[in-house]
Amino acid sequence: MLLFFISYFVSVTQPYIIDPNTKTDGEEFEAYNIRRWGSSGWTNGLKRNGRKVGANFNNWVTWPNTLKAHQLIAYVTDPDRQVANKPSTSECNAVIFDAMYECGENVSLADTLVKIGRERLGVAESEVPQLRMHLENNVGAKVVMKEIQSGRKKYGIKGVPFFIVGAVDGQSSVGQPYGFSGAQDSSTFEEMFEELAGKLE
Repeated sequence: MLLFFISYFVSVTQPYIIDPNTKTDGEEFEAYNIRRWGSSGWTNGLKRNGRKVGANFNNWVTWPNTLKAHQLIAYVTDPDRQVANKPSTSECNAVIFDAMYECGENVSLADTLVKIGRERLGVAESEVPQLRMHLENNVGAKVVMKEIQSGRKKYGIKGVPFFIVGAVDGQSSVGQPYGFSGAQDSSTFEEMFEELAGKLE
């Protein structure tokens, strides 16, 4: 007999900045990689695997400082912001990734982020002055940095993407969850799901 079960799957999105020492306005992609790692060769595998799932990295020209991008996401997803069709954090991330990796935008800059907010994330024209002030004055920076520190402390996040996978039976966790970083092949998740499923039998 084949038994299928679903407990539940929860996705939690935490802000994370890979290199807080990146220049405030971002840095030219190749120059940054040469300075930090000696070359951009480490991105070849990332780009190759990304193309398999539609992430082509066609125009990745800037290594951004993403502090303001996280503030944009916090602004547009704020529960107190009363608007129709408010985007989710995941939708915001997808838009920012597309702007950065495929459209060659520098998401370190307030001007770029205001444009993205207005054109792609449902920010009304009447909200633009407030959003611009929010970004230019780093109004949400402390909150973003606090969330990053919380993620490091609570989950041990040291890189992105970072995954925590565990089994839940009702309201109780079963066994030790797995935490791992970096882009993963689907087979990695399949193996973990099978092992965790065994703990629920």
